Amino acid sequence: MPAHEPAADWRLCVAPMIDVTDRHCRYFHRLLAPHARLYTEMITTGALLHGKVARHLDFDPAEEPVALQLGGSEPEALAESARLGEQWGYNEINLNCGCPSERVQRGAFGACLMAEPGLVADGMKAMQDAVSIPVTVKHRLGLDYNDSYEFVRDFVGQIYDTGCRVFIVHARNAVLKGLSPKDNREKPPLRYDAAARLKADFPDCTIVLNGGITETSHAVALMAQFDGVMLGRAAWHNPGVLSDITRACYPAMTLPEPAQVVQAMVQYAGGEIEKGVPLRLIVRSMLGWMSGRQGARLWRRTLSDHSQLNANDPRLIERAWSDLVLRTSEAGYELAASESDGQSRI
Repeated sequence: MPAHEPAADWRLCVAPMIDVTDRHCRYFHRLLAPHARLYTEMITTGALLHGKVARHLDFDPAEEPVALQLGGSEPEALAESARLGEQWGYNEINLNCGCPSERVQRGAFGACLMAEPGLVADGMKAMQDAVSIPVTVKHRLGLDYNDSYEFVRDFVGQIYDTGCRVFIVHARNAVLKGLSPKDNREKPPLRYDAAARLKADFPDCTIVLNGGITETSHAVALMAQFDGVMLGRAAWHNPGVLSDITRACYPAMTLPEPAQVVQAMVQYAGGEIEKGVPLRLIVRSMLGWMSGRQGARLWRRTLSDHSQLNANDPRLIERAWSDLVLRTSEAGYELAASESDGQSRI
């Protein structure tokens, strides 16, 4: 596959999320946010070097700009995996230094790498030598209950010395023992002030803030302080926030109407189903799209109905949309009738 020119905009990013940000999810997110930078799930170097590469790396060109996040710690394996990512057409290679799961810790990578900045630096240099696209890092602010700013400053400083200039900062510590991955996304306190100090201490770096960002107004406000924001679970539970942030950041951009997104997903799903992909894997990222709208529950119920999903008919997406529009229209008619009734009695 041909290499692509790297896109340099980290203003709005969607976080790498295991079992979430697969290629179907990324295709959908791209429709909602044309300029967002999308990240793969974390893919281990072992999976790439000893598994089916195409299964892990294939993506639709419409997803670009898209970054490949790697999990690993051995410089040679990281370099070879990065090389594969560039050959496949990815725009960025990102090293995971933030995942606190026990499985990742057993593999001696993820967040525990923050305790070994020299090893991370070796891996970064190996990847930089192997590819011509940006090589970046996603990391936490600290490990366990050590809130020392000097710890993260020194970690970033050593990686900075390799030539890395893009750091995605999850503004919490990673607690390696006693907290689940879910708890690690919520319980360690957010420390935006420490992330802001990194921006001040490394002014020529792109510092992207991750953690606790769920609302459009909050994201836009943080963009004034940082070079970009990265949304995680908010993009999964309420994908519409990606469109809202895009409108706020790029007011001149015309986004596709929801009906156009629906038609694009119907067409995409049809092609994927022909390849043997179950419809349920394609629509699961769409379940939260209508959050806050009249008929959202009906939308979710239709797209999670196993009896209908098992038919693998992409038109189910279209039917779910038509039912929602009908429900919204009926609710609007009832409201108008009620208001008219009230006026006639005044």
